[in-house]
Amino acid sequence: MDALHALGVGAVFLLAGGVKGVTGMGLPTVAVSLLGLWMAPAQAAALLVAPSLATNVAQCRGSHWRRLLGMLWPAWLTLALVTVWAPEVSTEPSPIDAHRLLGSVLVIYGVWGLWRPTLPDLSRQAAWIGAIAGAATGFVTAATSVFVIPLVAYLQALRLDKDEMVQALGLSFTVATLALAARLQASTGLVLLSAQSVLALAAAFMGLWLGLAVRNRISGPAFQRLLFLVFVGLGAANLLRGS
Repeated sequence: MDALHALGVGAVFLLAGGVKGVTGMGLPTVAVSLLGLWMAPAQAAALLVAPSLATNVAQCRGSHWRRLLGMLWPAWLTLALVTVWAPEVSTEPSPIDAHRLLGSVLVIYGVWGLWRPTLPDLSRQAAWIGAIAGAATGFVTAATSVFVIPLVAYLQALRLDKDEMVQALGLSFTVATLALAARLQASTGLVLLSAQSVLALAAAFMGLWLGLAVRNRISGPAFQRLLFLVFVGLGAANLLRGS
């Protein structure tokens, strides 16, 4: 790991941790979208596991875990199973370019976030719709290492209060990160704990601390709009790289 590469990894995870500190989410999306500009998605995913798992476990604390477990276990189960067992999309007979797929997911997520549609109340159908949302998220996670689509939209449609939503995001992203780690270890054999991942972990926690410090000093909605615009731009960059 040369100095320039280390500087790039540190800067990416400092920024990604800062975004998570401000918004409570976004670390994997920011990290993978930026790292994907100069490294293979599988390598970016391997760096992502340690900081994502550590920061999400810290977000799991709360008093609502029993209610959330009863409501969300079908989504978590299908998310984990599909993430681990989904076929590779970048192999024959019909390979899909990983950068194009990642770019498409980022553009869709960015446009959806800017649009901010009013979602129906799905709390009465949480179990079976959760199983579908979890499976769909598992396919996206297996292909891109980004696990926000359609998981976040599903959680928002459950009409959770603020504290429940933060804990639900932490628990759901922890499940997704563990499943991604299992897939990477089984399919690629990439080392998930290395000097690079330790650097990423340290930078992510520093960014998380900085993000928490500035959370109340900036406009949350304005920051999120800017972030979604950045996702659209990063998605377009990944699409161009895959062309």
